[in-house]
Amino acid sequence: MLIAAVQMISGPAVDANLREAERLIDLAVAQGAQLVALPEYFPLIGASDAERLAARETLADAEDGGDNSGPIQAFLADTARRHGIWLVGGSLPLVADDPAKLRNACLVYDNVGRRVAHYDKIHLFGFTHGTESYDESLTIEPGSTAVGFDTPTLDEIRRIGLAICYDLRFPELFRAMGEVDLLVVPAAFTEITGCAHWEMLLRARAVENQCYVLAAAQGGQHPTGRLTHGNSMIVDPWGDILGRIDKGTGVVVADISAARINEVRSNMPTLRHRKL
Repeated sequence: MLIAAVQMISGPAVDANLREAERLIDLAVAQGAQLVALPEYFPLIGASDAERLAARETLADAEDGGDNSGPIQAFLADTARRHGIWLVGGSLPLVADDPAKLRNACLVYDNVGRRVAHYDKIHLFGFTHGTESYDESLTIEPGSTAVGFDTPTLDEIRRIGLAICYDLRFPELFRAMGEVDLLVVPAAFTEITGCAHWEMLLRARAVENQCYVLAAAQGGQHPTGRLTHGNSMIVDPWGDILGRIDKGTGVVVADISAARINEVRSNMPTLRHRKL
């Protein structure tokens, strides 16, 4: 079964970002991908706080296909339905309980365009290095629940877990998902933190959970000057990197199999050996 990570360099214009996401998803589908993941903030990055808040959407009812929810959710539902793929919608801004904030949410749609999972980013990024500084808690309301979900129409994957960017640094979150076959991690790592830790964290999560990891990232120089690390990749349950893209827009596609998961878990049954 082929899966794909889309890498983008999103800007502040939602319409332009959706068109670019559509182009890249088309490329992944043309290569045979049955499941495609978009990066964190794929519809909007580098905008002001006011612009991000203005782009918030209300979460649609799961059964309405996203059609009555706003342009981003409608795009995700329609694209999954049109291509007959499972689509992990990176992250998008949703209305929060606090009217001055947003939820950084990952929505997943199945091959008929039905929303089957919703995860709100729990761990909010805070980082200072020289003149570079981030504090997501100023505008983002954190989620509180780990999300893992079943995938009955996918042949090689029974269960998927979701995390977003900074969540990657908290291994206890991944244990809380239960046993999964695939972890999907949309991200927008900075160049500094990405060079230091991105690859090692992805490979560690794959090895300790004995599952595939699909990491879709922002990767390049954004219109505001922000530089994101990129290096979208697919990692197997042994920690081997099956494919990656360094900087720039594009897609990375790899073949995954339940047989490989079973082989690794049988040869080294660490999940069964857990004591805590």
